[in-house]
Amino acid sequence: MTHEDDLRGISRRTLMTRAALIGAGVMAGPLVLAACSAATPQIDNRSQSRMSNRKLGNLEVSELGAGCMSISANYGPPADKGQGIATIRAAHDHGVTFFDTAEVYGPYTSETLVGEALAPFRDQVAIATKFGFDVEGSGGPLSRPDHIKKVVEESLTRLRTDRIDLYYQHRVDPNVPIEEVAGAVKELVDAGKVLHFGLSEAGAQTIRRAHSVLPVAAVQTEYSLWQREPERNGVLDTCQELGVGFVPWGPLGEGYLTGKIDPGTRFDATTDKRATFPRWTPENLRANQPFVDLLTRWAKAKNATPAQIALVWLLAQKPFIVPIPGTRNIEHLNENMGALDVELTPAEVQQISTESDALRVYGERMDAGNMALVE
Repeated sequence: MTHEDDLRGISRRTLMTRAALIGAGVMAGPLVLAACSAATPQIDNRSQSRMSNRKLGNLEVSELGAGCMSISANYGPPADKGQGIATIRAAHDHGVTFFDTAEVYGPYTSETLVGEALAPFRDQVAIATKFGFDVEGSGGPLSRPDHIKKVVEESLTRLRTDRIDLYYQHRVDPNVPIEEVAGAVKELVDAGKVLHFGLSEAGAQTIRRAHSVLPVAAVQTEYSLWQREPERNGVLDTCQELGVGFVPWGPLGEGYLTGKIDPGTRFDATTDKRATFPRWTPENLRANQPFVDLLTRWAKAKNATPAQIALVWLLAQKPFIVPIPGTRNIEHLNENMGALDVELTPAEVQQISTESDALRVYGERMDAGNMALVE
């Protein structure tokens, strides 16, 4: 079956849902959250003072970002608007200055939510969004220059801003040379509508080709303790060589590495993308338990949680890595931010890596339709 046949074989809605990864960012235990009720847990504001900054190319952001996809799409029914706004603002209260969204999340509803939530302090934060899908048509990749110039205006409107701090190509379009894509974004940079250029799920050679036309500030790809392909496929090395930042989506294994999901957990295929991913079958959730066990052992030794160990380990891999966990639960937000209080020595980080290397991962990280869009 060809890729085109595969696209025709699924509904447009399903295609768009599959296309709106993560990155994605969220996955592994999304980062922001807050309910609008008197019972909402208090935010631990200590994280604002202990938050450090990192650089994605020349873009300086908080060392932990906020993946906003899961608030509006792909991890169950959309959150209430008030809850979503409170969640995003709670992340900012924690010191987060980097917020990730995309036109295809919803579609469109995530950008609208992020724009409204960040409007009161727009100049204090960096907003990343993405282009690159034929949202109104096939749902497949679409990065023609004319399309990019059209959809950037729509994203700017939804985000209530006059510039996008980081504009990613969501998936590489096999029908448009990356040099043309970079050239189109360069025009947007020259016009002041975009400040920095990024790529999502791109391979090492594509990164190099794009960078030769317009400096790439960041590459976004799934990366976590149970998804370490960027270490092996040259992407991390290429980023380091070129001075490109790296933004892991799914830093908590889309929630799995938190230890809060078990083989009995079920996902609604109409609202939760994980229901279609091979790694998320009951059998593979059970088979991958050793990863959670590993994190749990280290968490007990460090008086931390598995999620915190997973984030600290990821932050320790490279100084240019900025994870974007996402969540719609204020307690999970507080937990994620608590990772900033956990310390691992270089030897301990290496030991965790070594123990992880000895484990086998069961199941592909995404379904065939989504994997066909990954370089």
